[in-house]
This record gives sequence, structure tokens and C-alpha cells, in this order.
Amino acid sequence: MSAPVPVSELALPFVVPAEGLPRGAVPVEPAEPVGPARRPRGDGSSLRLAVSLATIVGLIALWWAASASGLVGKLFLPSPAVVIERLGRIATEGFVDATLAQHLGASLARVFAALIASLAIGIPAGFAIGLSTVGRGVLDPIVEFLRPIPPLAYLPLVVIWAGIGETTKVLVIALAMLPPIIIATSTGVRGVARDRLNVARALGATRWQVLRLVVLPSALPSIFTGTRIALGAGWSTLVAAELVAATRGVGFMIQSAANFLATDVVVAGILVIAAVAFALEFAIRLLERSLVGWATYG
Repeated sequence: MSAPVPVSELALPFVVPAEGLPRGAVPVEPAEPVGPARRPRGDGSSLRLAVSLATIVGLIALWWAASASGLVGKLFLPSPAVVIERLGRIATEGFVDATLAQHLGASLARVFAALIASLAIGIPAGFAIGLSTVGRGVLDPIVEFLRPIPPLAYLPLVVIWAGIGETTKVLVIALAMLPPIIIATSTGVRGVARDRLNVARALGATRWQVLRLVVLPSALPSIFTGTRIALGAGWSTLVAAELVAATRGVGFMIQSAANFLATDVVVAGILVIAAVAFALEFAIRLLERSLVGWATYG
């Protein structure tokens, strides 16, 4: 009788070692994971990149034409050249007693602190909802209660509870990030193929080993998707969070500029947020491809 396969060899996809087969048997290659048909990586990427670049150039040209022709007043829509020039001045001279790097550093610190807290709470909560009927019964109503509420609705309550310090800003952003992470994690956990769980148990895996070696890898694509959605929600909440007694931050800079009708600074701040959000999205996609390269990407 051949020796059983050690649980440490349990991975995705499951493969029975050739030495465990009867004499004369031919090893069978593992089947492709069930799911959407795989496309060669990079298929159509050149066309997609060209279309995206053309769209960006077209929007900038339309912006420049609208401001140059006088169709929209300079007070309401400054030209791209004016915005870029003002952005350079903010980077070197600063705005409201801080440079662009200082404003951006304060905002990134708040967003990342909120993201870490949301992941630390959201992933275990998603596992509890996906694996336990009791956990789903307890946590699901709370998540569904928080999910549709805009951050500005509970901002005054958070200020009353936590004051006007950094804790309030991070807490408001984290509350906006938490529901997408919990929902995506629970969806990924519930979507694990039952045959994978059965194979793991048949090989003698403990409950902890099943969670670590089967459930978590299968749920990772959904967790990454939830993280990307959560980051978008966090950046959209940043401006509201930095209304509370902030002295630095991109959202604070935008609000201060709006009070003085400095539209060029407002547009520059919006472009900075968009650029940073795009860079973070790209970084998460790279991390996702390196950790869950077996998943299918568009």
C-alpha cells in the first residue's frame, strides 16, 4: 500500500503524485479550473491601452478647447496649463501652510491606517459570515445596515463619540471601507468548490489546514476585489473625513481652496487624488497577479 499524501502537499489545484499511482498507470495532467475560458495574457491589451490613451488625450483636448474658447469661464474651469502651473507651485511653495507632499502624506497615512483596520476586521468577519450560520445571522444585518449609509450621515455621531482628532478621520474612512471587504470575503469563502474541501478532508487535513490551504487561497481573488472597491470608497470619503479639524490633507486642501474660489487648486487636488488612486489600483493588480496567478483576469 502506498503512503498517504502529506497534508503539506495540499495545494491548488490538487494533484496526486505520480509515485502514488499503481504500476503501469499513466499520470493524468490536472484539469483546468472550472470557470470562464482563459484568454492568453496580454490578448487585446495593446488595443485596450491605445483606446485608453486616446480617451485621455481626447478628454484633455476637450477640456483645453472649452477653456480656451471661453465657452466656460476661467473661474469655473481653468485651462490645463493653469492647473499644471498651479500644481507645480503647490509642490514647491505649498498651499495653506503645507506643501503638496505634506498634504498627500497626511491623506495617505489616514487611508492606509483605515485600510489596515478594515482588513484586520473585515476578513475575519467575512470568514465568519461565509462559514458559520450563526456568524452570518449576527454580522450580516450589521453589514447591511452600514453599507448604504453615506459617511456624511454618521460623521457627526463619530465626532461626538471620538472627538475631532485623527481617530475620527481614520474611523470614518474605515467604516466606508469595511462593508466591501466583508461582503467580498464572505462571497469568496462561500464560493469555494465543495470537491476541494472533500479532497482536503479525505487527505486528513484538520479544520485549520482546510481554512489555510484551501479556503483562504480560493477566497483571495474576491478579497483583492473587495480591497480595490474599498480603496475607492476610502478615497471618496477622504474629503468628508478631512472636514473635521484637519490642518493637512488633499481633501482639506480642496475644501480650503473651494472657500476662496481657487478652482485651479480644486482641480489640481482632484487630479492628485485620481493619480494616486490609479497608482494604488495598479499596485494591487500587480500584487494580485503575483499571489493568485491561477485566477482569470480581464
